[in-house]
Amino acid sequence: MQETINASIAAALLKPRSIALVGISDDAAKTNGRPLRFLRMAGYAGTIYNVNPTRAEVQGEKAYPSLSALPEVPEHAFILTNSKLAVDAVEECGQLGIPVATILAGGFSESGAEGIAREQKLREIARRTGVRVLGPSSLGVVNLREKLVLTANAAFAEPDLPVGGIFCASHSGSMLGALTSRGRSKGVGFSGLVSVGSETDLCIGEICESTLDDPSITGYMLFLESMSHADKLRQFALGAARRGKPVVAYKLGRSDVAAELAVSHTGALAGEDAVAETFFRDCGIARVETLEGFLEALPLLARLPLDTLNTEGRKPTVGVVTTTGGGAAMAVDQLGIRGVSVIPPTAETLARMAERGINVSHGGIVDLTLAGTKYEIMKAALEVMLTAPEFDMVVATVGSSARYNPDLAVKPVIDSANFSDKPLACFVVPEAPAALALLNEAGVPSFRTPEACGDVIAAAFARRRPTELVRIDGPAKGERMLNEADAYALISPLGVPHAAYKVLNVAEPVPALGFDYPVVVKVLHDDIAHKTDVGGVILPVHDAEELAEAMRRIVDNIATHRPELTVERVLVQTMSKGLGEVLVGFRRDPEVGPLIMLAAGGILTEIYCDRAIRLAPVSLEAAREMVSEVKALQALAGYRGRQEGDLEAIAQAVSDFSKLALQQDCMILEAEMNPLLVKPKGEGVIAVDALVRIA
Repeated sequence: MQETINASIAAALLKPRSIALVGISDDAAKTNGRPLRFLRMAGYAGTIYNVNPTRAEVQGEKAYPSLSALPEVPEHAFILTNSKLAVDAVEECGQLGIPVATILAGGFSESGAEGIAREQKLREIARRTGVRVLGPSSLGVVNLREKLVLTANAAFAEPDLPVGGIFCASHSGSMLGALTSRGRSKGVGFSGLVSVGSETDLCIGEICESTLDDPSITGYMLFLESMSHADKLRQFALGAARRGKPVVAYKLGRSDVAAELAVSHTGALAGEDAVAETFFRDCGIARVETLEGFLEALPLLARLPLDTLNTEGRKPTVGVVTTTGGGAAMAVDQLGIRGVSVIPPTAETLARMAERGINVSHGGIVDLTLAGTKYEIMKAALEVMLTAPEFDMVVATVGSSARYNPDLAVKPVIDSANFSDKPLACFVVPEAPAALALLNEAGVPSFRTPEACGDVIAAAFARRRPTELVRIDGPAKGERMLNEADAYALISPLGVPHAAYKVLNVAEPVPALGFDYPVVVKVLHDDIAHKTDVGGVILPVHDAEELAEAMRRIVDNIATHRPELTVERVLVQTMSKGLGEVLVGFRRDPEVGPLIMLAAGGILTEIYCDRAIRLAPVSLEAAREMVSEVKALQALAGYRGRQEGDLEAIAQAVSDFSKLALQQDCMILEAEMNPLLVKPKGEGVIAVDALVRIA
């Protein structure tokens, strides 16, 4: 796998000195005529070659019949033809040594067998010739600093787009126009924008990674429709984190699709969107759910670096200062439903305010009322709040004065923004574009709606410091389940304890077990994952006579439920008790790679969907965080005087089990311990069932 696209390819993609417009139309109003008009309007200084086999001139400029007829080999070809001709054009690009070809047309893998074949042909050409392909279904590339507006997106007819530090990459080309137009009204400026389309070759992670050392790019916005090429996306995210460049993502598709097709509970619980959410958090990417938040997120992310986030598993705390109680309540509500705690100032903090002449009532927020419209009052309150140890960040909520006296209303917020290292954000309650513009110009994180305020703050705190890459293998070509005994043999070297067991042949007399009755008897067969569903589990069994009868019953039950299978062996296991049960699951997702999950165990696992997920492997510290996130485990933490369970042993088991991601002798696709019994504090945990699927 290429580590990243090389400098010459990156330059040809984003800073080409020469461009060929293949299939350019004479009609500048048509989709395939716009790129020439947009490049000229923007003042692009490079050479433009028009390629149209049916015309000697397009839009008043010279045209060539083919790429081969050009006087030089261009660095970038924008192919504006239909899908069939596009494949031929890419072949010609490869033969001529053109580094990058961008394809506008659709009609590839999304359009059936013929389109799939065309897309496969593109991949073959790229591998054989070295031409890098952007698309298909790419609306093009924009680099505002280079005056490169190489796009068919009609939104870029708008002149003088604001230039800034944001690089935006999107699966959807039309979204780029929406973001630039909405961004303009908010004072958001872009450095570059790329529409990647189907990512047949070049992908978002590769492209963004190639720009990381550009000092003019200060942050990234990603609009995603899928998690394809997640390994390269993660590699980019690691690079961005090392350089302190924040990344925000808006991903479509929050529904869990086809979770019921998974073999294990882990697959059903770690559904499509839960996997994406885990991936973003563990890569240090802030995933937002509102379009407003998407555009407003980066200033806060820049002021809340990843290395400042707490790793103690506690909820972030926010202090709110306001001149309007109702407006502040909206923000508090949106923060609360996203798990961010708005807490009141301590008595010590209130006393410090009183020393500065600010007397406020005890409550969840600091409501300055109309007095807060005075500069000195709001400024003093913010200074005290920003140095109060109980808050991770402070939000100032500004009322009607922001619309009618924008300079006065937000000046104390702007002047306080750098008073401490603690981030300060502002929610402006009325429609007050002038006030928001002042805040944005000063680099103060600011929000127009309470939903965006809550969305961005929660997404910023949900990020985790990224860990290094684990190799993501492609889909397995063959796979098989391990029976429970073989599963124990595989996981035992990890250090996770399991209950004592013995494998018995159903055709032989019952031997001495080596452990005490009562026991549980379970069918042992590679093709039976969920034993209870087919009558393959019998308990409690109190002696050898009952054990012989249990084996006969299991054989009969399997003959009824799965007549195609022959049962030869059972697993007899000592019965263990615990204070509670958990599920520890491992899954190798085909897109994002190895995952580890901790969930409420037993038959209630899927009903409550109470779980914590991380990219695997995880450290003991990360596993402790996972324990703190599973609500059911609060009952094992000495809740209301109950006996404490061994939560530290759970964390150790999660960390140990996650090392399946590093297994060298075989690829583990899916594995779980369900249930893992939790014993009293200091007595550990013990697995009493295990499932493993390997490639």
